[in-house]
Amino acid sequence: MRSGPYPFTLRQLQYVVAVAELLSFRRAAERCHVSQPSLSTQVAQLEDALGVVLFERDQRRVMVTSAGAPLIERAKVILRESEDLLERATRAMD
Repeated sequence: MRSGPYPFTLRQLQYVVAVAELLSFRRAAERCHVSQPSLSTQVAQLEDALGVVLFERDQRRVMVTSAGAPLIERAKVILRESEDLLERATRAMD
């Protein structure tokens, strides 16, 4: 297991999943309660960290790339597992 810091955050994974589900950076930013430029910057930083383009973008639409699709599915699993960790910690405190 990695001993150093990861080159991405859970928040960045949340942003990527939102873009993938909504196929819109603007709507994803609204869902995540951040500005669209901030969300776009974070998605670009994640793409740089992974070395993979997750989305094809043009003026009218956003599409998940073939390389990005399995990574986004894995991001969903990581986010679900993170939520489970928080829930278990909460139950342990009760």
